[in-house]
Amino acid sequence: MQLSYTYILTNKYRTTFYIGVIANLSKRLYEHYEGVASVYTKKYNIKDLIYYEEFTDINQAIAREKQLKNWHKEWKLNLIRKFNPTLKTLSYQ
Repeated sequence: MQLSYTYILTNKYRTTFYIGVIANLSKRLYEHYEGVASVYTKKYNIKDLIYYEEFTDINQAIAREKQLKNWHKEWKLNLIRKFNPTLKTLSYQ
């Protein structure tokens, strides 16, 4: 079974967010950290994983990504704080 992930990254000031979906989260985090993932994340220095959800169906992960991208910033912060109250950088292996 191939797992998929919807994830949220942020910058060190926790002011800008990036929401993505991927099957190999570890590899994608490495790409973000190295600055080769996207122009947006490189421009705003977005590298810190602060939230993720795991799915068994990629279509569910994609649907969740689209849903979260339409949320207000405050809603996203509330969701993140339920999972990660201090907004610390998470590690994923």
